[in-house]
Amino acid sequence: MPMRKGTKAALVGTLATATLAATALTGTAPTASAASSSFTATADTYVDSAAPGTNHGTSRQLDVDGSPVEQTLLRFDVTGATGTVTRATLRLHVDGAAGSGSANGGTFHAAPGAAWSETSVTYDDRPALTGAVLGSLGAVAPGSWYEVDVTSYVKGNGTFDFGVTSPNADGAHYDSRETGATGPRLVVETGTAPPRPPDAFPPSPDPVPVLVGAGDIATPSSTDSETADLLDHVSGTVVALGDNAYPDGSAANFSAYYEPTWGRHKERTRPTPGNHDYLTPGASAYFRYFGANAGPANRGYYSYDLGNWHVVSLNSEIDTAVGSPQEKWLRADLAASGKPCTVAYWHRPRWTSGAEHGPDPVTGPLVRALYDHGAEVILTGHNHQYERFAPQDPNGRADDARGLRQFVAGMGGAGLYPFGTVQPNSEARNDDTFGVLKLTLRADGYDWQFVPQAGKTYDDHGSGTCH
Repeated sequence: MPMRKGTKAALVGTLATATLAATALTGTAPTASAASSSFTATADTYVDSAAPGTNHGTSRQLDVDGSPVEQTLLRFDVTGATGTVTRATLRLHVDGAAGSGSANGGTFHAAPGAAWSETSVTYDDRPALTGAVLGSLGAVAPGSWYEVDVTSYVKGNGTFDFGVTSPNADGAHYDSRETGATGPRLVVETGTAPPRPPDAFPPSPDPVPVLVGAGDIATPSSTDSETADLLDHVSGTVVALGDNAYPDGSAANFSAYYEPTWGRHKERTRPTPGNHDYLTPGASAYFRYFGANAGPANRGYYSYDLGNWHVVSLNSEIDTAVGSPQEKWLRADLAASGKPCTVAYWHRPRWTSGAEHGPDPVTGPLVRALYDHGAEVILTGHNHQYERFAPQDPNGRADDARGLRQFVAGMGGAGLYPFGTVQPNSEARNDDTFGVLKLTLRADGYDWQFVPQAGKTYDDHGSGTCH
């Protein structure tokens, strides 16, 4: 990675005019009796393994990198906060110069009581970053603001230290407090959130079945608790669309992060695994946690029926090629189904406009099998955002008569990703709101509804018919 120390290029934008992307800043609905205070950093710096004895306290940039190892340290003093902290958000601005962005914006750690001084700390005497992981950022772009929810750490007045690390050799460069307007911010909101309207989640008339869920869910941050709260108000079968427990799908991750939030709906959850679940070899912790609800024989694919619908959970993390055991099973399963409507779900999207992960042709044989048997809907995750596509054939061409409508529903709790090039037939997109997708399975069709986290207003809903 080219090193760019010292004075930065001209700043790009201010908080009011900066381009917003990934977990970029967005407005929220006002809260009742709420107050919001913005605090600038009282100290910030970074340390560098390539210059282990050098202090960078006066630098106009904050670096995070994996090779050489560069770690950022931040300190904020919160004063004057009264009432309950309803949300605390750490905001950083990426330097506007070319090369300042990265595919990995870093992992954010709580560092309570860390002993370091902006004017003297070096790599050799840096504090150990052993505190709780608060969140992470995916791809970050030059000249843009990004935010991390740190509510689990910032509970009121006091001094709060943060550390930022990255495993990526193409590091990110953020603006330091020396830049002024684009320096780090900690925004603390206090008060009482507005009550949810009583008709926000109207129950589906019994016996119409419902699928509800999202992917990319449980992290050390608190956002997955907000999407779990949404599930409390929606009856039906919960679909967990992969990358269910971060960072590596271990038993400890499921216990610490998934179980306290989405875990309370475990008995009605029918999951699919993601690539992070497979960071634990064989996704063994995933299969142990969900047990029989994850299907037979630890293979990660299975099917079940809901009303007039045949529902298929597939595994995008194993062989999906034509002639593979999974593809042959899928064709036989679809041929044996007597249901007039079919929905399938897995983790990696065949089509997506996401900047972090592109369209994934590896799932093409699964799409072809579903199309050949007249299926209606595909649900996926992987990109941490929401996107809806018009019905398409397996080659990605619009097909209103027989096409499959695909949703990317990766807004379950992990840090949101930005969009890149918008793909053909993409009809709706959102990258600033967590939530769940509710799919009501009528006898001859389906209704979809994006259900946003409390305080947000993004809406996407509509209906489709069975072929």
